[in-house]
Amino acid sequence: MKKTILILVDGMRPDAVEQSGHGIVSELKAHSAYTLAARTVMPSVTLPCHMSLFHSVTPQRHGILTNTYVPQVRPVRGLCEVLRAAGKKNAFFYNWEELKDLSRPDSLAYANFISGHVYSYVEANKRLTDNAIAFINSDAPDFTFLYLGLVDETGHNRGWMSEDYMNSVKSSLDCIEKVIKSIPEDYYVIVTADHGGHERSHGSDMPEDMTIPLFIYNKSLESRQLADANIIDVAPTITALCGASPDGDWEGRALLNG
Repeated sequence: MKKTILILVDGMRPDAVEQSGHGIVSELKAHSAYTLAARTVMPSVTLPCHMSLFHSVTPQRHGILTNTYVPQVRPVRGLCEVLRAAGKKNAFFYNWEELKDLSRPDSLAYANFISGHVYSYVEANKRLTDNAIAFINSDAPDFTFLYLGLVDETGHNRGWMSEDYMNSVKSSLDCIEKVIKSIPEDYYVIVTADHGGHERSHGSDMPEDMTIPLFIYNKSLESRQLADANIIDVAPTITALCGASPDGDWEGRALLNG
């Protein structure tokens, strides 16, 4: 059984990761099962993509097609509920409040929300990163979700792949590097995005919107490429690492065995 932290950088394109020149990218590649060509789901919009990540089904199954949450008509248990039922401790750190509906009541041990709109996403990203590190080191949760919203906000305001966008990617990679250097080495660190983007938008089936990076990092791992990875594979991968069984309705597959 392994402990995991999922770090999701909203709107981070894989070509931006490659072009960032950030030192942590080489470290991730050297000790990860990874791909820079994973696929997200349609519509490539933040809440539908997150629901698919946490529930391992497409939006057509969970029914969330916009950034407004509606209760599922045929409910599928999410990652946090499955882990909670297996006796695991879950924690959330996020700066976009709509994500509060990703987990059901009594599935989280701890949640920390800091509004990116009130404090700025730059400040909220940094504070959440520090808070997640502190909680991991003090309470050792089995699963931690750290959501960083700056990149998407910058994409909408300044344009995907603009200079400001690239600076926001580098800033988010700074946060990821800090996490990796500050938490116990036995943690598995999963780094991904919910969608990409083009011009000042996303939500289409264009490759720029649909392609996401996915790294499953641990210092003990040798570098290898993942094939045909999809955002719906993240939840089964985490449950496998944590020593839990996936929900029977999930459609994704574990990319690493526990």
